[in-house]
Amino acid sequence: MAPRGCAGPPPPPLPSQAWVWPGKMLAMGALAGFWVLSLLTYGYLSWGQGLEEEEEGALRPQTGERPEPSITTISQPHLIFILADDQGFRDVGYHGSEIKTPTLDKLAAEGVKLENYYVQPICTPSRSQFITGKYQIHTGLQHSIIRPTQPNCLPLDNATLPQKLKEVGYSTHMVGKWHLGFYRKECMPTKRGFDTFFGSLLGSGDYYTHYKCDSPRMCGYDLYENDNAAWDYDNGIYSTHMYTQRVQQILASRDPRKPIFLYIAYQAVHSPLQAPGRYFEHYRSIININRRRYAAMLSCLDEAINNVTLALKTYGFYNNSIIIYSSDNGGQPTAGGSNWPLRGSKGTYWEGGIRAVGFVHSPLLKNKGTVCKELVHITDWYPTLISLAEGQIDEDIQLDGYDVWETISEGLRSPRIDILHNIDPIYTKAKNGSWAAGYGIWNTAIQSAIRVQHWKLLTGNPGYSDWVPPQSFSNLGPNRWHNERITLSTGKSVWLFNITADPYERVDLSNRYPGVVRQLLRRLSQFNKTAVPVRYPPKDPRSNPRLNGGVWGPWYKEEKKKQKLRKNKTEKKKKKSKTKKKQQKAGSFTNCRLGVPRG
Repeated sequence: MAPRGCAGPPPPPLPSQAWVWPGKMLAMGALAGFWVLSLLTYGYLSWGQGLEEEEEGALRPQTGERPEPSITTISQPHLIFILADDQGFRDVGYHGSEIKTPTLDKLAAEGVKLENYYVQPICTPSRSQFITGKYQIHTGLQHSIIRPTQPNCLPLDNATLPQKLKEVGYSTHMVGKWHLGFYRKECMPTKRGFDTFFGSLLGSGDYYTHYKCDSPRMCGYDLYENDNAAWDYDNGIYSTHMYTQRVQQILASRDPRKPIFLYIAYQAVHSPLQAPGRYFEHYRSIININRRRYAAMLSCLDEAINNVTLALKTYGFYNNSIIIYSSDNGGQPTAGGSNWPLRGSKGTYWEGGIRAVGFVHSPLLKNKGTVCKELVHITDWYPTLISLAEGQIDEDIQLDGYDVWETISEGLRSPRIDILHNIDPIYTKAKNGSWAAGYGIWNTAIQSAIRVQHWKLLTGNPGYSDWVPPQSFSNLGPNRWHNERITLSTGKSVWLFNITADPYERVDLSNRYPGVVRQLLRRLSQFNKTAVPVRYPPKDPRSNPRLNGGVWGPWYKEEKKKQKLRKNKTEKKKKKSKTKKKQQKAGSFTNCRLGVPRG
């Protein structure tokens, strides 16, 4: 039988180095010994509470607080980034969902809710922007996702977030979905800054078998431990359980006096819609089967995050940790998600595709229990976390993200005033778009979207544009249960909205404010001048898992001449960078950008 709960077996005992044992007086020693024994016993029993006989390694949701071990404080915080997959804007309890998410609700209520927080409309772009702090147009990933058969990955010349954190002493661990390319060994997570990796390389797959078919004769196993296929874990464990167990093991084995970066990229709640049976119990009233399955998956995910939080407390990390929660894009209504009352869905540049569930929970926050309505974007985590880690960002790296910690923690104004949602030059062109419609500034046939302060401009074909209330799709297909469907006007290729006044994008103001349209088109044009060429190569037949032992994994091998040229180029780049740094140090100390510990 498949396991039902979202936690693993009782964790290993707490690391002995985390404890200070008194030994001067016999009475005090006995008392301390009794206290520690009680705590360990309590912890063990709590983790095992609700264990079901027929389920190996599954636990029921945990409740109650657990005292945290006394740990010597370190200035660098533990950084925990949790990324959900395809969670809709409405699909959290505090946004009015019928799906129960008590853990997310509690963590958000005690932290800072981000209610003007943006990501990208699909998987790869959001992940690339989080890990590099750069817009898609600056990494070449502005079109679609990285597909399993493409010789493509996150460009190797980008310094990643885990690489920067390792420079300042962090241990770095990733659990979950990568989806940033793997065609070469150099593209793998362990080569991009992670000390350990346990998870999948592709964008989706079966939650139990961990297999994925990209086409009928292109199927393979997709579960990795570091750089090798994790065949030992091919035993039908639901991925949400499995990833939670691995997080517990990592925390149990690390010293909380040393900083850790933990990136947990859950597969849930992306399709295929699969969930262990007991999570359906609360959702029998949901008629739409896809919505019911999605609700069960999200309940399991919520429970998993509860157990991750408890593990942080049990092993002494919590008091010095910053937990960030985010979805990678909007929900897909045909696959159970809901973005209501926002317009559009996953894969679109309407608010329903790009405005995400997000919050920060941490004992280090100055203003807890608040709501942040300042503009925050997924690229902002890169500089924010490096600054918190007391790291440095090189002067010559052009980032698109901003340090927003003071905005979140203290309620100050955001340094961000605009967001380039994207410019995709090869997406299907809008039939009625033209340079004339863009006042000679911009070809409105091109799919693009930009936000500047309160204003949002879209051009080209922004994608599916309905407002879809929860459960609006029947079991038989996309038959609407409402009258909210909007047909795009003939000849329409430009839209303007005041998102602050009209977050649901119901009133197009492009004809009323042509001056604002021109200003935003000019800003788009400026951004476009900095864009790099799109990386979207054709599929490579060598990627077939049948040629690689039945596993999705690196397949591309460069010729020796090319490898030598690439190596020489990289070495020259490093030497140039070192020389530049020496010159800066010799010239003046005023140019040094030292990270300041905060919180």
